Amino acid sequence: MSRVVVTGLGAVSACGLGADKLIEATQVGRSGVKPISFDDLDAQRVKTAARLSEADLAEVLGEKPHRMREPVAEYALSAAREAVAQAGLSEAHFGESCGVSIGSGFGGGQTLNINYMKFGREGSMRLDPMSVPKIMNNAAASWVSMEFGATGPALCLATACSSGSQSIGMGYQMVASGQVDRCLAGGSEACLESGVFRVWELLRVMTAEVNRPFSKERNGMILGEGAGILVLESLESAQERGANILCELVGFGTNSDAGDLLRPNPARAAACMRMALKTANLSPDDIGYVNAHGTGTVANDVNEVAALREVFGDDLAGVDISSTKPVHGHALGAAGALELIVAIGALQRQSLPPTINFTEMDPKIGLDPVANGAKAASLNAVMSNSLAFGGINATLIAQAYEHS
Repeated sequence: MSRVVVTGLGAVSACGLGADKLIEATQVGRSGVKPISFDDLDAQRVKTAARLSEADLAEVLGEKPHRMREPVAEYALSAAREAVAQAGLSEAHFGESCGVSIGSGFGGGQTLNINYMKFGREGSMRLDPMSVPKIMNNAAASWVSMEFGATGPALCLATACSSGSQSIGMGYQMVASGQVDRCLAGGSEACLESGVFRVWELLRVMTAEVNRPFSKERNGMILGEGAGILVLESLESAQERGANILCELVGFGTNSDAGDLLRPNPARAAACMRMALKTANLSPDDIGYVNAHGTGTVANDVNEVAALREVFGDDLAGVDISSTKPVHGHALGAAGALELIVAIGALQRQSLPPTINFTEMDPKIGLDPVANGAKAASLNAVMSNSLAFGGINATLIAQAYEHS
Protein backbone atom coordinates (compact mmCIF):
# COMPACT_ATOMS: atom_id res chain seq x y z
CA MET A 1 0.00 0.00 0.00
CA SER A 2 1.26 3.46 -0.93
CA ARG A 3 1.60 6.23 1.62
CA VAL A 4 -0.92 9.00 0.93
CA VAL A 5 -0.03 12.66 1.30
CA VAL A 6 -1.97 15.92 1.01
CA THR A 7 -0.56 18.47 -1.44
CA GLY A 8 -3.46 20.88 -1.85
CA LEU A 9 -6.35 22.34 0.14
CA GLY A 10 -9.33 24.35 -1.08
CA ALA A 11 -12.38 25.67 0.73
CA VAL A 12 -15.50 27.74 0.29
CA SER A 13 -17.27 28.56 3.54
CA ALA A 14 -19.10 31.16 5.54
CA CYS A 15 -15.65 32.27 6.71
CA GLY A 16 -14.69 33.37 3.20
CA LEU A 17 -13.18 31.96 0.04
CA GLY A 18 -10.07 29.87 0.60
CA ALA A 19 -8.71 27.27 2.98
CA ASP A 20 -6.54 29.85 4.77
CA LYS A 21 -9.58 31.98 5.59
CA LEU A 22 -11.37 28.95 7.01
CA ILE A 23 -8.36 27.92 9.11
CA GLU A 24 -7.72 31.47 10.32
CA ALA A 25 -11.36 32.00 11.32
CA THR A 26 -11.41 28.80 13.35
CA GLN A 27 -8.13 29.69 15.03
CA VAL A 28 -9.24 33.16 16.12
CA GLY A 29 -12.86 32.16 16.77
CA ARG A 30 -14.36 34.49 14.18
CA SER A 31 -17.79 33.10 13.31
CA GLY A 32 -19.25 33.11 9.82
CA VAL A 33 -22.79 32.85 11.20
CA LYS A 34 -25.00 35.59 9.73
CA PRO A 35 -28.68 36.59 9.74
CA ILE A 36 -30.79 34.76 7.17
CA SER A 37 -34.39 35.20 6.11
CA PHE A 38 -36.63 33.60 3.52
CA ASP A 39 -39.55 35.39 1.86
CA ASP A 40 -41.21 32.03 1.31
CA LEU A 41 -41.49 31.33 5.06
CA ASP A 42 -44.29 33.10 6.90
CA ALA A 43 -42.99 31.82 10.24
CA GLN A 44 -39.25 31.44 10.70
CA ARG A 45 -38.07 30.53 14.19
CA VAL A 46 -34.34 30.17 13.39
CA LYS A 47 -32.93 33.34 11.85
CA THR A 48 -29.20 32.66 11.48
CA ALA A 49 -27.01 30.34 9.43
CA ALA A 50 -23.36 30.05 8.44
CA ARG A 51 -23.88 31.30 4.89
CA LEU A 52 -21.59 32.82 2.31
CA SER A 53 -21.48 36.61 2.19
CA GLU A 54 -23.20 38.22 -0.79
CA ALA A 55 -19.81 39.29 -2.17
CA ASP A 56 -18.34 35.79 -1.90
CA LEU A 57 -21.44 34.25 -3.43
CA ALA A 58 -21.28 36.65 -6.36
CA GLU A 59 -17.60 35.84 -6.89
CA VAL A 60 -18.22 32.09 -6.90
CA LEU A 61 -21.27 32.21 -9.16
CA GLY A 62 -19.91 34.83 -11.56
CA GLU A 63 -21.78 37.59 -13.39
CA LYS A 64 -23.90 35.14 -15.37
CA PRO A 65 -24.83 31.89 -13.60
CA HIS A 66 -24.02 28.74 -15.56
CA ARG A 67 -27.08 27.29 -17.28
CA MET A 68 -26.40 23.73 -16.07
CA ARG A 69 -24.76 24.33 -12.69
CA GLU A 70 -26.09 25.46 -9.37
CA PRO A 71 -24.24 26.56 -6.21
CA VAL A 72 -23.40 23.05 -4.93
CA ALA A 73 -21.30 22.42 -8.07
CA GLU A 74 -19.87 25.96 -8.15
CA TYR A 75 -18.69 25.67 -4.54
CA ALA A 76 -16.90 22.42 -5.32
CA LEU A 77 -15.29 23.85 -8.46
CA SER A 78 -14.03 26.93 -6.58
CA ALA A 79 -12.51 24.79 -3.81
CA ALA A 80 -11.02 22.32 -6.31
CA ARG A 81 -9.37 25.11 -8.32
CA GLU A 82 -7.71 26.41 -5.17
CA ALA A 83 -6.52 22.94 -4.11
CA VAL A 84 -5.19 22.10 -7.59
CA ALA A 85 -3.35 25.43 -7.81
CA GLN A 86 -1.73 24.92 -4.40
CA ALA A 87 -0.72 21.40 -5.36
CA GLY A 88 0.88 22.69 -8.56
CA LEU A 89 -0.90 20.17 -10.77
CA SER A 90 -0.85 20.57 -14.55
CA GLU A 91 -2.79 18.92 -17.36
CA ALA A 92 -0.30 16.06 -17.44
CA HIS A 93 -1.22 15.06 -13.88
CA PHE A 94 -4.86 14.27 -14.61
CA GLY A 95 -6.34 11.74 -17.07
CA GLU A 96 -6.65 8.14 -15.92
CA SER A 97 -4.16 8.66 -13.10
CA CYS A 98 -6.51 11.03 -11.22
CA GLY A 99 -9.78 10.17 -9.50
CA VAL A 100 -12.51 12.38 -8.08
CA SER A 101 -14.46 11.61 -4.90
CA ILE A 102 -16.78 14.44 -3.84
CA GLY A 103 -19.78 13.79 -1.63
CA SER A 104 -22.95 15.78 -1.09
CA GLY A 105 -25.67 15.03 1.40
CA PHE A 106 -28.41 16.89 -0.43
CA GLY A 107 -27.29 17.78 -3.96
CA GLY A 108 -29.04 20.53 -5.89
CA GLY A 109 -31.19 22.09 -3.19
CA GLN A 110 -31.75 25.38 -4.96
CA THR A 111 -33.22 23.84 -8.11
CA LEU A 112 -35.39 21.46 -6.12
CA ASN A 113 -36.72 24.29 -3.98
CA ILE A 114 -37.50 26.59 -6.92
CA ASN A 115 -39.28 23.83 -8.83
CA TYR A 116 -41.33 22.65 -5.85
CA MET A 117 -42.42 26.20 -5.06
CA LYS A 118 -43.32 27.00 -8.67
CA PHE A 119 -45.18 23.74 -9.22
CA GLY A 120 -47.02 23.97 -5.90
CA ARG A 121 -48.15 27.56 -6.42
CA GLU A 122 -48.80 27.62 -10.16
CA GLY A 123 -49.27 23.98 -11.09
CA SER A 124 -46.87 24.99 -13.83
CA MET A 125 -45.21 22.57 -16.17
CA ARG A 126 -42.79 25.31 -17.25
CA LEU A 127 -39.97 24.24 -14.97
CA ASP A 128 -36.23 24.40 -15.56
CA PRO A 129 -35.43 21.85 -18.31
CA MET A 130 -31.93 21.51 -16.89
CA SER A 131 -33.28 20.46 -13.50
CA VAL A 132 -32.06 16.86 -13.58
CA PRO A 133 -28.36 17.61 -14.23
CA LYS A 134 -28.48 20.40 -11.66
CA ILE A 135 -30.25 18.37 -8.96
CA MET A 136 -28.28 15.12 -9.17
CA ASN A 137 -25.99 14.49 -6.20
CA ASN A 138 -23.01 13.66 -8.42
CA ALA A 139 -23.11 17.04 -10.21
CA ALA A 140 -20.24 18.45 -8.15
CA ALA A 141 -18.03 15.39 -8.71
CA SER A 142 -18.83 15.31 -12.43
CA TRP A 143 -18.16 19.01 -13.03
CA VAL A 144 -14.85 18.81 -11.17
CA SER A 145 -13.78 15.77 -13.21
CA MET A 146 -14.70 17.59 -16.45
CA GLU A 147 -12.97 20.82 -15.44
CA PHE A 148 -9.61 19.11 -14.98
CA GLY A 149 -9.94 16.16 -17.33
CA ALA A 150 -9.72 13.65 -14.49
CA THR A 151 -10.85 10.45 -16.20
CA GLY A 152 -10.14 8.04 -13.35
CA PRO A 153 -12.97 6.88 -11.06
CA ALA A 154 -15.50 9.61 -10.21
CA LEU A 155 -17.49 8.94 -7.04
CA CYS A 156 -20.20 10.70 -5.06
CA LEU A 157 -21.17 9.39 -1.65
CA ALA A 158 -24.44 10.76 -0.29
CA THR A 159 -24.20 9.74 3.35
CA ALA A 160 -25.60 12.80 5.09
CA CYS A 161 -23.10 14.44 7.48
CA SER A 162 -20.43 11.81 6.72
CA SER A 163 -20.46 12.41 2.94
CA GLY A 164 -17.33 14.56 2.88
CA SER A 165 -15.34 12.39 5.30
CA GLN A 166 -16.28 9.14 3.59
CA SER A 167 -15.49 10.62 0.18
CA ILE A 168 -12.02 11.62 1.38
CA GLY A 169 -11.65 8.13 2.85
CA MET A 170 -12.56 6.54 -0.48
CA GLY A 171 -10.05 8.79 -2.24
CA TYR A 172 -7.45 7.76 0.30
CA GLN A 173 -8.16 4.09 -0.39
CA MET A 174 -7.97 4.54 -4.17
CA VAL A 175 -4.56 6.22 -3.89
CA ALA A 176 -3.22 3.83 -1.24
CA SER A 177 -4.19 0.78 -3.32
CA GLY A 178 -2.50 2.14 -6.44
CA GLN A 179 -5.73 2.47 -8.42
CA VAL A 180 -4.85 6.12 -9.09
CA ASP A 181 -1.84 8.34 -8.41
CA ARG A 182 -3.93 11.17 -7.04
CA CYS A 183 -7.51 12.10 -6.20
CA LEU A 184 -9.51 15.30 -5.73
CA ALA A 185 -11.58 14.45 -2.67
CA GLY A 186 -14.00 16.23 -0.37
CA GLY A 187 -17.59 17.39 -0.06
CA SER A 188 -19.92 20.18 -1.16
CA GLU A 189 -23.28 21.43 0.09
CA ALA A 190 -25.56 24.36 -0.76
CA CYS A 191 -28.77 23.67 1.12
CA LEU A 192 -29.69 27.05 2.60
CA GLU A 193 -33.00 27.18 0.76
CA SER A 194 -36.39 27.94 2.28
CA GLY A 195 -37.92 24.47 1.98
CA VAL A 196 -34.81 22.71 3.24
CA PHE A 197 -34.40 25.18 6.08
CA ARG A 198 -38.01 24.73 7.14
CA VAL A 199 -37.85 20.95 7.44
CA TRP A 200 -34.68 21.26 9.52
CA GLU A 201 -36.59 23.66 11.78
CA LEU A 202 -39.37 21.08 12.14
CA LEU A 203 -36.86 18.46 13.24
CA ARG A 204 -36.17 20.67 16.28
CA VAL A 205 -32.40 20.25 16.15
CA MET A 206 -31.47 23.84 15.19
CA THR A 207 -30.87 26.56 17.73
CA ALA A 208 -32.62 29.92 17.55
CA GLU A 209 -29.84 31.34 19.73
CA VAL A 210 -26.12 30.53 19.39
CA ASN A 211 -24.45 27.22 18.73
CA ARG A 212 -22.49 26.10 21.81
CA PRO A 213 -21.29 22.48 21.48
CA PHE A 214 -20.64 20.59 24.72
CA SER A 215 -21.95 23.47 26.87
CA LYS A 216 -24.56 22.88 29.52
CA GLU A 217 -26.79 25.49 27.79
CA ARG A 218 -26.50 24.00 24.30
CA ASN A 219 -29.82 23.69 22.49
CA GLY A 220 -29.11 22.90 18.86
CA MET A 221 -26.99 23.24 15.76
CA ILE A 222 -26.45 25.94 13.13
CA LEU A 223 -26.77 25.03 9.45
CA GLY A 224 -23.94 25.96 7.12
CA GLU A 225 -22.84 25.60 3.51
CA GLY A 226 -19.69 25.38 1.44
CA ALA A 227 -17.15 22.94 0.06
CA GLY A 228 -13.81 21.47 1.03
CA ILE A 229 -11.52 19.73 -1.46
CA LEU A 230 -8.15 18.08 -0.85
CA VAL A 231 -5.56 16.86 -3.34
CA LEU A 232 -4.50 13.41 -2.18
CA GLU A 233 -1.45 11.81 -3.80
CA SER A 234 0.76 8.82 -3.41
CA LEU A 235 3.99 9.80 -1.72
CA GLU A 236 5.94 8.47 -4.70
CA SER A 237 3.97 10.62 -7.14
CA ALA A 238 4.30 13.75 -5.01
CA GLN A 239 8.04 13.26 -4.57
CA GLU A 240 8.55 12.54 -8.26
CA ARG A 241 7.10 15.89 -9.27
CA GLY A 242 8.68 17.80 -6.37
CA ALA A 243 5.38 18.73 -4.74
CA ASN A 244 5.15 20.59 -1.45
CA ILE A 245 3.71 18.05 0.99
CA LEU A 246 1.37 19.55 3.59
CA CYS A 247 0.84 16.44 5.70
CA GLU A 248 0.20 12.72 5.41
CA LEU A 249 -3.25 11.13 5.53
CA VAL A 250 -2.65 7.98 7.51
CA GLY A 251 -5.97 6.68 8.85
CA PHE A 252 -9.54 6.13 7.76
CA GLY A 253 -12.35 4.27 9.45
CA THR A 254 -16.03 4.02 8.64
CA ASN A 255 -18.88 1.86 9.90
CA SER A 256 -22.61 1.81 10.57
CA ASP A 257 -24.58 1.83 13.79
CA ALA A 258 -27.37 -0.23 12.16
CA GLY A 259 -29.56 1.16 14.92
CA ASP A 260 -31.31 4.45 15.56
CA LEU A 261 -31.61 6.67 12.49
CA LEU A 262 -30.89 9.92 14.36
CA ARG A 263 -29.04 9.10 17.60
CA PRO A 264 -25.37 8.06 17.35
CA ASN A 265 -24.31 4.85 19.08
CA PRO A 266 -21.22 5.50 21.25
CA ALA A 267 -19.90 1.95 20.89
CA ARG A 268 -20.06 2.09 17.09
CA ALA A 269 -18.50 5.56 16.94
CA ALA A 270 -15.69 4.29 19.16
CA ALA A 271 -15.21 1.27 16.90
CA CYS A 272 -14.91 3.64 13.93
CA MET A 273 -12.15 5.64 15.65
CA ARG A 274 -10.31 2.43 16.53
CA MET A 275 -10.54 1.32 12.91
CA ALA A 276 -8.90 4.57 11.78
CA LEU A 277 -6.18 4.20 14.43
CA LYS A 278 -5.49 0.64 13.26
CA THR A 279 -5.21 1.79 9.64
CA ALA A 280 -2.80 4.50 10.75
CA ASN A 281 -0.81 2.11 12.95
CA LEU A 282 -1.21 4.60 15.78
CA SER A 283 -2.39 4.37 19.38
CA PRO A 284 -4.81 6.81 21.05
CA ASP A 285 -1.80 8.36 22.82
CA ASP A 286 -0.47 9.49 19.43
CA ILE A 287 -3.48 11.72 18.76
CA GLY A 288 -3.03 15.22 20.15
CA TYR A 289 -6.24 16.81 18.88
CA VAL A 290 -9.72 15.67 17.84
CA ASN A 291 -11.99 17.88 15.77
CA ALA A 292 -15.27 16.48 17.04
CA HIS A 293 -18.51 16.21 15.12
CA GLY A 294 -19.83 18.37 17.97
CA THR A 295 -23.12 19.64 16.59
CA GLY A 296 -24.39 21.22 19.81
CA THR A 297 -27.51 19.07 20.00
CA VAL A 298 -28.29 17.41 23.32
CA ALA A 299 -28.07 13.83 22.03
CA ASN A 300 -25.03 14.13 19.76
CA ASP A 301 -22.70 15.72 22.27
CA VAL A 302 -23.47 13.27 25.07
CA ASN A 303 -23.04 10.22 22.85
CA GLU A 304 -19.95 11.47 21.03
CA VAL A 305 -18.09 12.22 24.24
CA ALA A 306 -19.05 8.79 25.56
CA ALA A 307 -17.44 7.33 22.43
CA LEU A 308 -14.33 9.45 22.88
CA ARG A 309 -14.00 8.18 26.47
CA GLU A 310 -14.11 4.59 25.21
CA VAL A 311 -11.16 5.30 22.93
CA PHE A 312 -9.07 7.83 24.85
CA GLY A 313 -9.92 6.86 28.44
CA ASP A 314 -12.42 8.14 30.97
CA ASP A 315 -10.40 11.23 31.83
CA LEU A 316 -9.54 12.06 28.17
CA ALA A 317 -6.03 12.84 29.36
CA GLY A 318 -3.49 13.70 26.69
CA VAL A 319 -5.97 14.68 23.98
CA ASP A 320 -7.56 18.05 23.29
CA ILE A 321 -11.03 18.22 21.76
CA SER A 322 -13.03 20.99 20.15
CA SER A 323 -15.88 21.58 17.74
CA THR A 324 -15.50 24.33 15.15
CA LYS A 325 -19.10 24.21 13.90
CA PRO A 326 -20.03 27.48 15.68
CA VAL A 327 -17.57 29.14 13.25
CA HIS A 328 -18.36 27.48 9.89
CA GLY A 329 -21.71 25.93 10.71
CA HIS A 330 -22.83 22.38 10.13
CA ALA A 331 -22.34 22.12 6.39
CA LEU A 332 -23.83 18.60 6.22
CA GLY A 333 -22.20 16.82 3.24
CA ALA A 334 -19.29 19.29 3.25
CA ALA A 335 -18.80 19.26 7.03
CA GLY A 336 -16.23 16.46 7.24
CA ALA A 337 -14.11 17.97 4.47
CA LEU A 338 -14.12 21.45 6.01
CA GLU A 339 -13.30 20.02 9.43
CA LEU A 340 -10.40 17.90 8.15
CA ILE A 341 -8.96 21.06 6.59
CA VAL A 342 -9.38 22.78 9.98
CA ALA A 343 -7.61 19.86 11.71
CA ILE A 344 -4.78 19.98 9.16
CA GLY A 345 -4.53 23.71 9.84
CA ALA A 346 -4.14 22.93 13.54
CA LEU A 347 -1.36 20.46 12.68
CA GLN A 348 0.43 22.98 10.48
CA ARG A 349 0.16 25.83 12.97
CA GLN A 350 0.63 23.68 16.09
CA SER A 351 -2.36 25.51 17.46
CA LEU A 352 -5.74 24.15 18.54
CA PRO A 353 -8.91 25.89 17.29
CA PRO A 354 -11.42 26.64 20.07
CA THR A 355 -15.04 25.78 20.63
CA ILE A 356 -16.45 29.29 20.72
CA ASN A 357 -19.57 30.22 22.72
CA PHE A 358 -18.71 27.64 25.40
CA THR A 359 -19.98 28.81 28.78
CA GLU A 360 -20.29 26.03 31.33
CA MET A 361 -19.36 22.36 31.55
CA ASP A 362 -22.32 20.01 31.37
CA PRO A 363 -22.03 17.53 34.26
CA LYS A 364 -23.74 14.93 32.05
CA ILE A 365 -20.78 15.20 29.66
CA GLY A 366 -17.91 16.32 31.86
CA LEU A 367 -15.87 17.59 28.91
CA ASP A 368 -13.71 20.67 29.16
CA PRO A 369 -12.96 21.37 25.48
CA VAL A 370 -10.52 23.86 24.05
CA ALA A 371 -12.82 26.81 24.70
CA ASN A 372 -13.11 30.36 23.35
CA GLY A 373 -9.43 30.83 22.50
CA ALA A 374 -6.79 28.96 20.51
CA LYS A 375 -4.31 26.85 22.46
CA ALA A 376 -0.68 26.20 21.53
CA ALA A 377 0.14 22.51 21.22
CA SER A 378 2.77 20.05 20.11
CA LEU A 379 0.97 17.91 17.56
CA ASN A 380 2.08 14.93 15.52
CA ALA A 381 -1.34 13.51 14.57
CA VAL A 382 -4.90 14.85 14.51
CA MET A 383 -8.31 13.20 14.13
CA SER A 384 -11.57 14.39 12.59
CA ASN A 385 -14.89 12.67 13.31
CA SER A 386 -18.22 12.67 11.46
CA LEU A 387 -21.36 11.04 12.88
CA ALA A 388 -24.17 11.13 10.34
CA PHE A 389 -27.92 10.64 10.42
CA GLY A 390 -28.53 7.09 9.33
CA GLY A 391 -25.92 5.88 11.80
CA ILE A 392 -22.97 6.33 9.45
CA ASN A 393 -19.65 7.12 11.13
CA ALA A 394 -16.38 8.23 9.56
CA THR A 395 -12.99 9.07 11.07
CA LEU A 396 -9.92 10.52 9.36
CA ILE A 397 -6.40 10.89 10.78
CA ALA A 398 -3.71 13.22 9.45
CA GLN A 399 -0.09 13.17 10.58
CA ALA A 400 2.87 15.48 10.18
CA TYR A 401 4.87 14.40 7.14
CA GLU A 402 8.28 12.93 7.81
CA HIS A 403 10.76 12.72 4.95
CA SER A 404 11.77 9.16 4.17
